Amino acid sequence: MPHLYVHVPFCVRRCSYCDFSIAVRKRIPASEYVDAVLQELEMVRAANPGAMPQGAPDDGLETLYLGGGTPSLLPPDALAALLTSLRDAFGATSSRDAVEVTLEANPEDVTPEHASVWRRAGVNRLSLGAQSFDDAVLAWMHRSHDAARIGAAVRTLRAAGIDNISLDLIFALPAELKRDWERDLGMAMSLRPQHLSLYGLTVEERTPLARWISRGAVVPPEDDRYAAEYLLAHARLAAGGYRFYEVSNACHDGFRSRHNSAYWSGRPYLGLGPAAHSYDGRTRRWNVPAWHGYARAIAAGRSPVESAEILTPEQRELEHVYLTLRTDAGLPLNALHHASPASTARWIEHGWAEVRGERLVCTPQGWLRLDALVGDLTGTGAVG
Repeated sequence: MPHLYVHVPFCVRRCSYCDFSIAVRKRIPASEYVDAVLQELEMVRAANPGAMPQGAPDDGLETLYLGGGTPSLLPPDALAALLTSLRDAFGATSSRDAVEVTLEANPEDVTPEHASVWRRAGVNRLSLGAQSFDDAVLAWMHRSHDAARIGAAVRTLRAAGIDNISLDLIFALPAELKRDWERDLGMAMSLRPQHLSLYGLTVEERTPLARWISRGAVVPPEDDRYAAEYLLAHARLAAGGYRFYEVSNACHDGFRSRHNSAYWSGRPYLGLGPAAHSYDGRTRRWNVPAWHGYARAIAAGRSPVESAEILTPEQRELEHVYLTLRTDAGLPLNALHHASPASTARWIEHGWAEVRGERLVCTPQGWLRLDALVGDLTGTGAVG
């Protein structure tokens, strides 16, 4: 598999909106975790030798993404050992930067020592969980950094030679927070990151945010606020030289995430670690979500895969339409097998989509209605 995702589940606390598979720990079981992931990799190799190149050159691995959780909580030596072992397993050793290696990090974990070790270990892209530049908002989110740490982290990363930096921001927060979204966008752009990922706040079950809303302590986010802030981001970032190449992602030219772009193009990928997903082009598999359950399975020599789903041709086609329309590449007009001309014309007339070079491409207003558009084009109803 040319694309590898590794899930690092550990966090120092759970953010108010988070429903990801994480393990809150004061002590990070780094050596146990690294050993378990490498043992899982050996299981994958033994069970399906074709899933990994054997002694291949660098073109055997194109991207490696460490997500979480908080991968930057791994001690630098453990992270370096993990990356070295993974690259060796795929034969990706001839050039440090031939593979796009992304590390998700929290600003407070970025120190000169850590950044230097990360860079030497092959990290050449850093996704920084900024979320906001308002200290009160960060406290409400249960983030463990303040706004000043974001800029300090960016400067430290650049000094260590990591120039490909992405900032995560969350928009459409409850009105009572009085968050100034335009100010946050300006603060983010002033740091000149090459990439920005913008995520609208959603209320997930079994999160602190859901509990606050259920007891009336917080008013749920408003749909109108979501749309207004999303469109404002498009206008501000375009004026600053950024291009949205996917619903939630914008970058300067040449800095698209190669790893995430592989997901959106439907390419196969391998996932390692608790809750990690894998896809071979036909079957999707996912690991047990809890760290302890994952570690127990590995220690017993059992596969950590919790379940799998074989996609039907119809499911694969629907997913292809949905993922393609999420990007600025759009969908070829000759792929609209189930769409009526009237349905397509209606979307174009309303300014929700446009034709560019024989492809149907969503506008920002259309991306806000993407589920409905896919339902219209495929005759399946809205995609959830």
